[in-house]
Amino acid sequence: MSALETLAATIEERKSADPDGSWTAKLLAKGPEKCAEKFGEEAIEAVIEAVKGDRARLTSEAADVLFHLLVMCAARDVTLADIEAELERRAGVSGITEKAARKD
Repeated sequence: MSALETLAATIEERKSADPDGSWTAKLLAKGPEKCAEKFGEEAIEAVIEAVKGDRARLTSEAADVLFHLLVMCAARDVTLADIEAELERRAGVSGITEKAARKD
């Protein structure tokens, strides 16, 4: 099992955990909107570190972004498997072509 798969499984388990004993459970208990807000904060921190060029700090912030992305998705019952399936669907398709196909 990859680190992301392990993390996603842990997040799923935390959905039913006591919020007083788990940061993830506490965040999930606050609802999808709070999870999205926290993801946004972490994404901004990663962007700042990318601009600064500090590789170690960017690596740390990128890990935070991935964690909070999975928490945000879990809050809306979107799984890592769902995300992977979408990435597989897009594999081998030009980004320009894929984006044009999404226009509605």
